[in-house]
Amino acid sequence: MKLAPLSLLLVLLASACTSTMVEEAESLNYDPVYPTEGLAEAAPTGGIYTASSAGLFASDRRAARVGDILTVQFEERFQASKTQSTSGQRASDYSIDMPDALTMGLDNGALDNGTDQSFSGKGSAQQSNSLTGRLSVSVIRVLPGGLLEISGQKRLTLNQGNEYIRLTGVVRPEDINAENVVMSDRIAHATIKYVGAGAISDTSRQGWLRRGLNEVSPL
Repeated sequence: MKLAPLSLLLVLLASACTSTMVEEAESLNYDPVYPTEGLAEAAPTGGIYTASSAGLFASDRRAARVGDILTVQFEERFQASKTQSTSGQRASDYSIDMPDALTMGLDNGALDNGTDQSFSGKGSAQQSNSLTGRLSVSVIRVLPGGLLEISGQKRLTLNQGNEYIRLTGVVRPEDINAENVVMSDRIAHATIKYVGAGAISDTSRQGWLRRGLNEVSPL
């Protein structure tokens, strides 16, 4: 397999990007969204009900509009296991008894044959994942029917790099409790990412040249 020098150079340059550069570029997709209209609040009337609130009472601060903040409680726990076992055995034998005139001096035992085959295999796999904590996100769109599309990220700058927690999904307003918190298992079409970037993260990855060669290698 031959690759043009320019194409190879582009592959190597793309592979040379550090994890920090990649994650910083990805962060642009999670920029906060702010409401562009309706910023002025109605003058207080002293009533307990207001049409601009998400719930029945004026003190209800649950997210309902573009730009509103919503807190997500992560309680993600998944466990999976699989075990498989197979075995098989087959045996066969046959013999031919021919007249002496046709054996040409050979012993009939030389015409006997047989096979004995057996196979056994076993495999198992187990996986367990958990993620707990809280993340505040923004409502970026109100969908038909009142569903809320949410998006947000938290970036933690540590000693030797950054940690990113990112979330997108769709929430039903009725799944948001009075504290403006929704459980992560109530988010539809949820995409949850927890990634690291920086010096420590880069040491666990192959070098850019090795990754570039892997991309173009036919093996």
